[in-house]
This record gives sequence, structure tokens and C-alpha cells, in this order.
Amino acid sequence: MSTTDPSQSILRRKPIDDIEVENKHSGLFKSLGLWQLTAIGVGGIIGVGIFSLAGLVAHGSADTPGVGPAVLFSFLIAGLASAAAALSYAEFAGMIPRAGSAYTYGYVALGEIIGWFIGWDLLLEYIAIVAVVAIGISGYFDAFLSGIGIHMPVWMTSTPDEGKGGIINLPAILVCLLVTWILSRGTKTFGRFELIAVAIKVVLILFIIGLGVFYINTQNFNPFMPSGFGPVLAGSATVFFAVFGYDAMSTAAEEATDGKKHMPKAIILSLIIAMLLYVAATLVLTGMQNYRDIDPAAGFASAFQGVGLPVIATIISVFAVLSILTVMLTFLLGVTRVWFSMSRDGLLPGWFSKTDRHGTPQRVTWIGGIASALLAGVFPIKAVADLTNIGILAAFVVVCVSVIIFRYTKPEAPRTFRLPLMPVVPAFGVLASAFLMFQLHWETWLRFGIWLVIGLVIYFGYGKRHSLMNPNSPRHDEAVEMHTQV
Repeated sequence: MSTTDPSQSILRRKPIDDIEVENKHSGLFKSLGLWQLTAIGVGGIIGVGIFSLAGLVAHGSADTPGVGPAVLFSFLIAGLASAAAALSYAEFAGMIPRAGSAYTYGYVALGEIIGWFIGWDLLLEYIAIVAVVAIGISGYFDAFLSGIGIHMPVWMTSTPDEGKGGIINLPAILVCLLVTWILSRGTKTFGRFELIAVAIKVVLILFIIGLGVFYINTQNFNPFMPSGFGPVLAGSATVFFAVFGYDAMSTAAEEATDGKKHMPKAIILSLIIAMLLYVAATLVLTGMQNYRDIDPAAGFASAFQGVGLPVIATIISVFAVLSILTVMLTFLLGVTRVWFSMSRDGLLPGWFSKTDRHGTPQRVTWIGGIASALLAGVFPIKAVADLTNIGILAAFVVVCVSVIIFRYTKPEAPRTFRLPLMPVVPAFGVLASAFLMFQLHWETWLRFGIWLVIGLVIYFGYGKRHSLMNPNSPRHDEAVEMHTQV
């Protein structure tokens, strides 16, 4: 066959009609309503951002100066960039309610190689997110035990890179495995757990804000920006991790009872709720305690400890563990559904897209969970957080570009939501996301580049030939059979 045949091109695009057919044969159960989807989004956004990263960026680290109370600006900058991408996701989710999220959007609008690039990227980023959240939980779990007089050995609660004499972060490993087991029980069970846990989380944060207001010392706000605006921008790249949970939530679109109607609403609602809570929480945290004294691993626990409320600090540590679990669940759901979609499309072996009686792809669920456990056990929180951010920012660039192109190449496609000010809003999302990417350390770029090179080797060695879009693929008959059954 000629090399100019479009079916052999790495830029071949997946038709929306094919997606409609595949959704009917997915094996995934449709059981998530609007509020469960919103809870998954809020669950993914709010968690380690408030309970760990806010304190980390405000306090600073060995190679990064603390930004103090100006961590508020870091969150606002990240939130503004995220909002532009959220609107782009909302438009796509209303058109293409499919498990692949950004991977599918890139595949449909820009072509297979771009879809592969972003899907392969998300596999690593979502696994890394689960890991960094587990590390955050470990910090609060240690704070809780210390509050009741139990001190865990340092060797089993921190990694060698943290300089505390640790060997492995065992609590982080165990919580990864726990979350994997919860998700393996099926989407319906997971959705119920997420709704209840997110409700508890929001009540906890409102309690923290409401009580903490009475212990604010305005002197802690001076200086408000102790290290200048540069570190604030760098901080926004780090806390960006805390404002994109809706991305992983959109991977549940295929399991929504009415994805085209509910997904855009859930994406926008979850981001609005999260940003309001972030603004209030960061002001309270840096007002209660001088930024130099904040514990980067358990910010609010140390703040209440510092104002003489150790019991409250212990209570916060307990509920922080529960509330941060929802972040892990959302992103582990994300990695399994992207992996599932890539496998179903033929870009990865079909073995990964098999579902069980719960409508759950058990194989990728446990592989992803174990991989995140290994990552959480040996890497420090900032290195993993930065690694996740560069990948998600890259996904946002692709989605924002895709929504512009698709609006003009497929204007007739039915859209239940149309983002305003096209193309200004998505163009801003591209520029803001690219700008934040360049605030990250060169080592993060190196790790990211190595992962993408590995992905390209797999794509050209396996994915391109086995893609269901390739008429010469060994799995092409699967696609034909699906269409004939409709």
C-alpha cells in the first residue's frame, strides 16, 4: 500500500461516529449522575493542594524560596490558567463523553500520534499524581500518630532524598494499595464512596476556615511576598497540581448516565467550588502561622498545633487522610480509563481493556495502583508533583489547541456546551499552560522527555501497526464487527 494512504498516516483521526459505536460495546457501566461526577471532580481537585502543597510552597524547600502569604497568588494564577483549559474540556466532554478524556480529544482533532503522545503522557502523570497524594497522606498520618504519642521510625516514613535518614515511605505504599482495592470494587461502589468522602472533606475544610479565622495574626501577612514575584510564578507551577482534578474526572464520562449533558456542568462546578475553598484556606493558613514555621508536609496540622490547639490538629490529620483519599481515587480512575481506551483503540494490547462483572478493567487498575505505590515509596513529594504538572500542562496545551481546530473543522458537530470568546479563551489556556511549564526545573523536563521517547518507541513498534484505524491491523476485524452489530 502506498505510504501516502491516509489510513497509514500517523495523523489519521478517529471519527466521532466510531466513538458512539464503541461506547455501546465498552463493558463499562453507566451509573454516575451529575452530583457524583461533581464530587469526583471536587475530590480530584481539593486535597493535597490544601493539606500539603499550600504549606510546601508558602514555606519553601532547600532549592526554592518560600513565597509566604503570596501562595494565594500562586493558586489564583494556576486557577486562571486551569479555568481556560476547563472550558475547553467542557466543550469536548459535551461532544465526546468517552473514557479517554484528553487522549481521545487529541486523537479526534489532531490525529493519532498526538492522541498517543497525550495518552502516554497521562499514564505516567496520573500514576505520579496518585503517588504524590499518597506521600501527602503519609505526612498527615505521621502527624496524627505523633499527636497521640506514637512515633513511627524515620526509616519507614520518608525517602532517602528527603535527608531525614529514611529508606522507604511505607504508609504511602499501603494507602496506594488500599485505594486500588476500593476502585477495583466497581464504579457504582466507588461513586458512592466518593460522594460521601467529598462531603466530609468540604465540611472539614469549612470547619478549618471557620475556626482558623479566629486565630489569624495579621502580622503574619507582613511581608506578604517575601521572595518577590518570581518564586510566586514558580509556585503556581507547583500548585497547578491542585487545580486540575476535573481532567481525570472527565475520564469517567463513559460511565455517566448522561455524559453529554452532565459532564460540562460537573467540570465547571467542581473548579468553582475548589477555587473558592482554596482562596479562603490559603489566607487562613498563612495568617495563623508565620510561613517560615509551617510544616511543608502537614500545614494545617502544624498551624493549629502552633496556636495551642493540638486536639484540633489531631482531628485535622485524621480527616485529612480520608479527604485526600478522594484525590487518589479520582486519578487512579483516570489512569485506568485512559489505559483502557488506548488498549481498546489497538494502540496498546487488548489484554488491558478486559472488564470484569463490575464493569471494571481490573488488570490496569492493579497495575496502575502497584506502580503508584512503588513511586510513592521512593521519591520525595516535590519531585513527583513537578513531574505530574509538566504532563498535565502538556495535556492542557493539546486540549486547548484541539478545541480551536475542531470548532472550525467540525462546526456542525453537536455541542451541549460552547466555550465563550473563541478562540481567545483556549488561546490564553495554551499560553498560560506553556508559561507554567517553563517555570519547572530542567530535571523535570529531562524525565518527561525520556518518558516520551520510550512512548514513541512503543507507538512505532506496536501501536501504529495494531491501531483499529489501520485497515491492515491484526485487530481491525474487531472494529468491523462492532460496526456490523450496531
